[in-house]
Amino acid sequence: MAVVFLRAEWRKLAMANYPVDPGALARFLPAKTELDTWKGQAYVSLVGFQFRDVRVRGFRIPFHTRFPEVNLRFYVRYKEEGAWKRGVVFIREIVPLPAVSFVANTLFHERYISLPMRYVEALEGSTLRAAYHWRYKGRWNGLAIKAESAAIPLVAGTKEEFITEHFWGYAKAGSFTNEYQVEHPRWDIYPVREYQVDCEFGKLYGREFGDLSERKPESVFLAEGSPIVVYSKEKR
Repeated sequence: MAVVFLRAEWRKLAMANYPVDPGALARFLPAKTELDTWKGQAYVSLVGFQFRDVRVRGFRIPFHTRFPEVNLRFYVRYKEEGAWKRGVVFIREIVPLPAVSFVANTLFHERYISLPMRYVEALEGSTLRAAYHWRYKGRWNGLAIKAESAAIPLVAGTKEEFITEHFWGYAKAGSFTNEYQVEHPRWDIYPVREYQVDCEFGKLYGREFGDLSERKPESVFLAEGSPIVVYSKEKR
């Protein structure tokens, strides 16, 4: 039985979503999984969010309890005993703390790197701002959103529901696939007023994604987040 590995809060998840050719994702697809699509279309999401109150196996590690993360991810599914599990695969994850990268890469076979980062969350009247920035090879990249300050519930059957409601993580581990469960309640979202994406996708994530730097995302939204639980990994 899987045991709890990490408890934390994820807050202010800024998400920019792009349709992509499934071929761009082929080399990242873990064994025994297949692409999970929205109305037949594969997507990647550039996601920035805040880790808060992080506890690993029940312990708070000094100076590692609150930090931002930015990742590029796509969506997969895995069939077990006739039922589909819907999950995500991370192409690359960025955090400012090398120890976090080491643990995630060693234990979960993820693709973390550590870079200088900064983030902002601010409430200005009826406007909520959330912005994430990371410096790669001397250049600052960023994902910034201005949204209405009142959150609204997710609507069933929408793209926002598809993007947020994947509760498993999958990663390549040689000829095997690592699987872990991420547990959280349904998230409310903030209607977006404006946004800015400034990201060198090709340099950070691979030539398959270079054209995203010149494209507008198909959708952008800001989710409130919640407490989350990450369970220990299983091999598939």
